[in-house]
Amino acid sequence: MSKKIKILITDDEVKFLDSISQRLELRDFDVTKASNGKDAIEAAKNNKFELALLDLKMPEMDGKQVLQILKQEHKFIEVVILTGHGSMDSAVECTKLGAFGYLPKPYELDKLIETLKSAYEMRMKKKFENDQAKMDTILKMATGGNPLGILRKMKELDDDVT
Repeated sequence: MSKKIKILITDDEVKFLDSISQRLELRDFDVTKASNGKDAIEAAKNNKFELALLDLKMPEMDGKQVLQILKQEHKFIEVVILTGHGSMDSAVECTKLGAFGYLPKPYELDKLIETLKSAYEMRMKKKFENDQAKMDTILKMATGGNPLGILRKMKELDDDVT
């Protein structure tokens, strides 16, 4: 049984949201859809997503706001912006906020898949580096600390993974 990559897709254009979701599900992604920023944030609170694909221009809460919240609350999520209202300024701003990629609508499926693959690879690299840093910390503690102190520190390190 292969584990699917969990992706959150947020777009206020429901037909587009349904279409892109189906296309990614056919390519073995585990897709959760949200038609607005508020629902996306709520979905992310209740699920652990590895990737997010966000529309930039949405009513009430735009893609930049959702991006900021996701990156603050979910340490290893990688976010790709997919927008029909792109500009160089917004691309730079989204990148500074932590977006992995920024693609125009209409999108080319092969380009989107390649970008999502690269985003997932970046996520895994960051996660492995974090895990290695945790292991280094545990090894340092194990060479002279008391067992209860080591256990508490290990639990603390384990709790910061989101």
